[in-house]
Amino acid sequence: MKKQNILGMLLLLIAASVWGVAFVAQSVGMNHLNAFAFNSIRNAIGVIVLLPVLATTRRINRRRKNATPEGVSSPVELEKQQPLFTRDLFIGGTLCGVALCIASNLQQLGIEHSTVGKSAFITTLYIVLVPVMGLFFKKKVSLQVWISVVLAMIGLFLLCMKNEVFVLGIGDIYLILCALFFTIQILCVDHYVQKVDGVALSIMQFFVTAVLSGIGMLFTGLPSLSDIVNAAIPLLYAGAISSGVGYTLQIVGQKMLSATVASLIMSLESVIAALAGWVILHEILSEKELLGCVLVFVAVILTQLPLGNLKKPFSAHKNN
Repeated sequence: MKKQNILGMLLLLIAASVWGVAFVAQSVGMNHLNAFAFNSIRNAIGVIVLLPVLATTRRINRRRKNATPEGVSSPVELEKQQPLFTRDLFIGGTLCGVALCIASNLQQLGIEHSTVGKSAFITTLYIVLVPVMGLFFKKKVSLQVWISVVLAMIGLFLLCMKNEVFVLGIGDIYLILCALFFTIQILCVDHYVQKVDGVALSIMQFFVTAVLSGIGMLFTGLPSLSDIVNAAIPLLYAGAISSGVGYTLQIVGQKMLSATVASLIMSLESVIAALAGWVILHEILSEKELLGCVLVFVAVILTQLPLGNLKKPFSAHKNN
């Protein structure tokens, strides 16, 4: 395995750990702020944290280019050859931001009606949806993925069981839709991260999310200063650490790995979230919910295992 792949895996593992604990911060933050207010402020913090990071990385890259024998001699010429604010950055950042805005606000609403662990595992369904969404781009899906989808659906069924009856609560619906839009966000990042600066893309998507969530906040109620102060620690963790650090690690790490491998590592956030909810918030899942979590996690792992013929594209008709 190449050093670059190992580094990418390590970065995404750290991101998954950060996001897992962030479910606790998001849950606590909802005690003081509504979903739109929380996400608008946390993403604004993410933008502020990443601006100096972007400036630093740009300076480092310029020095490296100047140090090469065939490099451009002046930073000004480098900036002309490698512009930061490109059409791809604005389009990609906007698309990623819209998807992230919808996904993160749906997640906040889902957490409000559910436990941290359950919310995390339903959200993790995005890893199964990533290859399935490839069908819209005329990519065939393997039998292995379809088996994973079935296992994930059974797991979801168990997670939504109440008194022997399948009940799809409003929180569960929010989280399922959240998983769908996180799938779109991952695919958008995977497409545009190869074309633009990763940190700049992260800043752009946070800015779009902050603005759109801010508009939503205008219609759902502006928070008071005391509410913001009471939610300061969850906001700072979610904004500076989860958004600022976590999503940037995602973008940089995804640049070194394939989208499916990246999704597998990032899915570990559900396990970490369940543990964090148990340790910090003392949340307990029922036996059926635990079994549902196990099946969802098995489905997630199965999508990535090298299982020979099961990995081949599945089709009901013979290919000529």
